[in-house]
Amino acid sequence: MPLINQKILMSDANNFSNDKPINPYYHLESIDLDKARQEHSNLIDLLSKSGVEVTVVPSPLNCQDGVYTANWALARGNKAVLARLPNARQKEESYAEKILTDLGKEVVKLPDGLKFSGQGDALACGNLLFCGKGYRSDEKAQKIAAELLDYKRIQLQTKPKRNLFGRPVINSSSGWPDSFFYDLDLALAIIKAPDENGQKGLIAYCPEAFTSKSRNFLENFDDVDKIKVSIDEAKNGFATNLISTGETVIMSAHAPNLANELMKHGLKVVNPDITELAKGGGYIRCMTLTIS
Repeated sequence: MPLINQKILMSDANNFSNDKPINPYYHLESIDLDKARQEHSNLIDLLSKSGVEVTVVPSPLNCQDGVYTANWALARGNKAVLARLPNARQKEESYAEKILTDLGKEVVKLPDGLKFSGQGDALACGNLLFCGKGYRSDEKAQKIAAELLDYKRIQLQTKPKRNLFGRPVINSSSGWPDSFFYDLDLALAIIKAPDENGQKGLIAYCPEAFTSKSRNFLENFDDVDKIKVSIDEAKNGFATNLISTGETVIMSAHAPNLANELMKHGLKVVNPDITELAKGGGYIRCMTLTIS
């Protein structure tokens, strides 16, 4: 079974805050920054012990979500397609461009006016690229990224957040449509990549997080094996916001049912304690940008 996510990029948690509530997980509760730093340090240690090569860079100044490097780009080989982020995160774009260029990547910028949440909304499983549109990413942007990086795009959409009248909610801070699954990595995770002997890749996903069209598609999609995740573990436990090496899965401690399913598949499961870093609406996958 091929290993995945062997080289990742992380930034520190020194500038982390939740000043602007750009997703539904913000509760404007105070952040214990010292604890957030410790959580981040522990995650780096666990990744390293799992055989992952971690490159750590300083977080960008005055960028509340700079710790969530997965949203900086989508990378494959020597290329990286740069993200187009919400207003509260736009300063990260030029910073990410410099970091990725310094790492030897050929950075590609998408046309102005497109939204693209990088790896947060585009998850690779071998040559398949599972993409989520409608909130932080436009389908056109994902189409361009998939073609540039030679992926077969699997286009999906999660359900919007709705108000008391059943209408989709627009986030008051970003001005963009809102969802509890605003990035695909909150609803779907890549667990194993396919191998050259014909073994399928393995994903975990929450059926109830998706629109009926996308849910039906995934139900009948036979190119990968699948583990289903409950809406409770996905929404309240950040279950799918994990990182897997194909052998070890570093994931939420608040998704025991998914953890048990993963162990049945012969995977080692590691559960770091994360509370403060989740207050920005991100979790383990969000803090790790795969660069090789």
